[in-house]
Amino acid sequence: MPATVSIMKTTAPNAENRTVSNPGATIRSLRRSADMTLAQLSAKTGLAASTLSKLEAGHISLSFDKLAAISRGLGVDMTELLGTPAQAHVRPPMPISSGRRVMSRAGEGQLVETRSYSQVYLATELLHKKMTPMVVEVHARTMDEFLAEFGDFIRHPGEEFVYIIEGEVEFCTDLYAPMRLRTGDSLYFDSEMGHAYLKASDAPCRIVAAAAPRGNEDPMIETFVTASKRRGATPEDRTSATKPRRSSRAK
Repeated sequence: MPATVSIMKTTAPNAENRTVSNPGATIRSLRRSADMTLAQLSAKTGLAASTLSKLEAGHISLSFDKLAAISRGLGVDMTELLGTPAQAHVRPPMPISSGRRVMSRAGEGQLVETRSYSQVYLATELLHKKMTPMVVEVHARTMDEFLAEFGDFIRHPGEEFVYIIEGEVEFCTDLYAPMRLRTGDSLYFDSEMGHAYLKASDAPCRIVAAAAPRGNEDPMIETFVTASKRRGATPEDRTSATKPRRSSRAK
């Protein structure tokens, strides 16, 4: 019987156990470790050097597709960007077999917040996942709010699944009229289509979501948005979402 890799966290089921991620600081640490300048990372990601600088400093929100592009530009798994700068340089060995598992207790996970979303990433201990689950609370009520923060719809290669666990959500895209999703509804869609989730009820709106790359795309921790908690972006910094490039690294 092949060996399995089991990774578990055993802290108490309390929301206070969640780790709050600061992707900007980790991006800076990984870039410097790779001896890469902002200009060089800009060339690899298509993001302006000034935008990358502000993202690293936590002065503007980091949308999901920008995070995906940066992970490719740095040649790291996206999960590494969600850890602390110190954790980013500690890479666990790859499992010796295909059997592995990870359990998250209630209240655990890595929390990343923006004005539009509060997101708890689950199973972040595992690198090179084929899909990544998240629990997301939706805050933005209008597209104006969403676009003021991110500048455009979110889009990334692959497919995405969402299940509404509480409240009502308006699913907006750049191809179809808005769709109202209620508790118990689910949706599976092509995530290359520009999309956004909006709060559509007074009660809290929470969803479980997972996204996966299509075909041979690199594994990504993709879903909706990830962001720094900082605010204050100017209009010119709210660059349109950049489609991540296919990685040339060997699988």
